[in-house]
Amino acid sequence: MPEKKKPSFLKSLRFRILIILVILGIVPSVIVTEMVIANYEDRAIANRVQSMENICDIMCDLLIKENYLNDSSSQAVNSKLELLSNIYGGRILIVDRDFRIIKDTYGVDEGKTLVSQKVVNCFKGEDAYRYDSDSQKLILAVPVKSPEVNQVQGAMMIMASSSEVTATIRELEQKGILIIGIIVVLAIFLGYILSTVLVKPFARVTKAIEDLTDGYQNEEISVPDYTETALITDAFNKMLSRMKTLDESRQEFVSNVSHELKTPLTAISGYAELIENGMISSDDEIRRMAGEIHNNSGRLITLINDVIRLSELDEEQDEILEKVPLSVVAQSSVKMLQINAEKHHVTLTFEGEDAFIWGTRQMVDEVVYNLCDNAIRYNKENGSVTVRVYRENGRAVLQVQDTGIGIPQECQERIFERFYRVDKGRSKLTGGTGLGLAIVKHILMRLKGELKLVSTPG
Repeated sequence: MPEKKKPSFLKSLRFRILIILVILGIVPSVIVTEMVIANYEDRAIANRVQSMENICDIMCDLLIKENYLNDSSSQAVNSKLELLSNIYGGRILIVDRDFRIIKDTYGVDEGKTLVSQKVVNCFKGEDAYRYDSDSQKLILAVPVKSPEVNQVQGAMMIMASSSEVTATIRELEQKGILIIGIIVVLAIFLGYILSTVLVKPFARVTKAIEDLTDGYQNEEISVPDYTETALITDAFNKMLSRMKTLDESRQEFVSNVSHELKTPLTAISGYAELIENGMISSDDEIRRMAGEIHNNSGRLITLINDVIRLSELDEEQDEILEKVPLSVVAQSSVKMLQINAEKHHVTLTFEGEDAFIWGTRQMVDEVVYNLCDNAIRYNKENGSVTVRVYRENGRAVLQVQDTGIGIPQECQERIFERFYRVDKGRSKLTGGTGLGLAIVKHILMRLKGELKLVSTPG
């Protein structure tokens, strides 16, 4: 017995379910973490800007009150500006309306001209800020104006450090990574357990099928845990039932073929032995036995040809179909069987009109020949067989009507089975192989035709 191949876990359904569950755990966690960090960053910067704007408003009022834009020597203002610069860990610039820097807490650019979009916006009466996360800087520019005069007299620009916000964001990111790691571990652990539970019914299906194929059980399998497993087991049970039916049919076919071959071979062997041993001295008897040997040999050849033909029809073959004139084929078969009909004292006639069928000439000829031959063999003496070809609802119809012995109702469903005979004794006398109607059925299945039987005994 060949060794069973060990299944790959990476290709298993359990692994795929595990991956899906892990992804479902990771992706939402990453999204939520990013959203929380982004939301915190926006709120932190917004609060910092609001706080800076409030302080700037106070400082702007002080600048106007001390006339700082015209005289920057005010010690009170300078000390407060230095204090703010230290608090925010950055730099403060005071610009007059000529865009000249009159105060730089770093003492670097005083007296220089500063023209930037933020300063221009300030002189339009607008606050402007920009946050740069890479340099960890928050730049805020506010207009300096007197509440008594509706005119901007200068601008105040604060370049503050945002390192505290950045540090908090880094800490949140680290905690987020830690949480995601914990979620991944839990997702893998729970996913493995859940995937095992989910796949267990399919494992039972596999085990039941293996036991069945290894011969440890003969009954049908049933795993109704899921709709899918129920469908799989139902389909397998149907396939199993079909295989059993085919196996029984094969065994029956082999048994029938063996029996059908044994009968003429026994007769041939018996007659040949009598002749060989000289037990028959009369020339007439020898000729009679030689005739029996010839007849049984012909029966063997016919039987073997029918078996071979059935085997060919069982094979899936792509055949080129053509438009075959059914009436012409039927007329040809009627002419061919006239001598056989006369031998059985049966009148064989043809009636019909032009009609065509898609198939091969050989297949159509076999159908007509076997139906007519069967009608002649199982007819009554001085009976008749009428072959008709006509069109009905756009389709070609072949009708073979006879005055034969008829088929009982209980036998009509099996009449097209291989080697099935209604009257076995009569079949032996007529010389039939019991395969003609089976050949007809298989050919019509290949041509997608319909077969209908109407018969009553008597």
